[in-house]
Amino acid sequence: MNNQKQQKPTLTGQRFKTRKRDEKERFDPTQFQESIVQGLNQTGSDLEAVAKFLDASGAKLDYRRYAETLFDILVAGGMLAPGGSISDDMTRTEFCLFTAQEDLETMQAYAQVFNKLIRRYKYLEKGFEEEIKKLLLFLKGFTESERNKLAMLTGILLANGNISAAVIGSLFNENVVKEGVSAAFAVKLFKSWIYERDINAVAIALRKVGMDNRLMELFPANKRSCEHFSKYFTDAGLKELSDFARNQEAIGSRKELQKELQEMMGRGDNFKEIIGYVREEMKKTNISEQLMIGIVWSSVMSCVEWNKKEELVCEQAIKHLKQYSPLLKAFTSQGASEILLLVKIQEYCYDNIHFMKAFQKIVVLLYKADVLSEEAILKWYADAHVAKGKSVFLEQMKKFVEWLKNAEEESESEEEEEN
Repeated sequence: MNNQKQQKPTLTGQRFKTRKRDEKERFDPTQFQESIVQGLNQTGSDLEAVAKFLDASGAKLDYRRYAETLFDILVAGGMLAPGGSISDDMTRTEFCLFTAQEDLETMQAYAQVFNKLIRRYKYLEKGFEEEIKKLLLFLKGFTESERNKLAMLTGILLANGNISAAVIGSLFNENVVKEGVSAAFAVKLFKSWIYERDINAVAIALRKVGMDNRLMELFPANKRSCEHFSKYFTDAGLKELSDFARNQEAIGSRKELQKELQEMMGRGDNFKEIIGYVREEMKKTNISEQLMIGIVWSSVMSCVEWNKKEELVCEQAIKHLKQYSPLLKAFTSQGASEILLLVKIQEYCYDNIHFMKAFQKIVVLLYKADVLSEEAILKWYADAHVAKGKSVFLEQMKKFVEWLKNAEEESESEEEEEN
């Protein structure tokens, strides 16, 4: 028997040294800020030198981690506290956007600094857009001159595609809207944006992010009307923006009108009520008969589910349009309205392939129902048609047009005999 005392097992652990990259770094922008401020103080107002300094510093400094700090310094000279004031206990520089000259040329040069920086370090794109959104929320904390510079810069950045038009959403915040800050800022922003591009490019960018119908929100609720918007921006020298807003409102009204029309048709309201409602809306919104016949046509063709088979859809269309011909007739009292209706029918039949063979039958039906006159049909055939399906539809109409011409000649010869 072994009298030796048996040693009890023990638990032992091995201490591993933590690698530096696995440690969670503390967010401390102080050293980063000092490095950027020192570099900007050395480069001064030479923006070419600033761009080179920022390009080189990205290899040494953590731009990804301190992007907000970087953009705060470049715009305001130091880190911004909530509301837009510069933190007092931080280092700052006098060489930044807010201390630069207040003119378009200088702002264009600053835009190039940001453009070069973001092209070099693509990961800064998102952070830069977030920075602009934040700055627009802080507008009340800046001086009028600082706001003007930021507005011009933002317009140029939008024109260059460096940021999305979604940033404009910050201007709809109640705090910057209620004292007129948003509207005044928007004047400078849109002036520089349109100067760099044009109103069509601006409109496309706004539509892309759903901002085209929200511009009225630049004003407090009690001033949110097309008339006020139009006067404000026209007086500020931005008539093209006023016209754009008016056009957007008209488009919105037409969409609402079409929606209501379709609902009335769906409910089976009688034509007298529908015609009365439409005429009232025409007066109220100043819509011409030419525009209205297009809306009525679209509504008529949208209020039914069409058969997917080509051989059946033609018969269905004739039956449907025969029912709604009194409604179409009510808004084709002018020759121009008839021509526009013919063009709408042509486009519809081309865009909806099952209707390609139905075009001639629809036109003949509407001719017999006194919706379309022979003059309008002959005019459309001669030179008022559009390119869509032109050869197919002209060929379909050839015999009917010949018949109309012969009937017209016979009528003229009869009149001469009577005289």
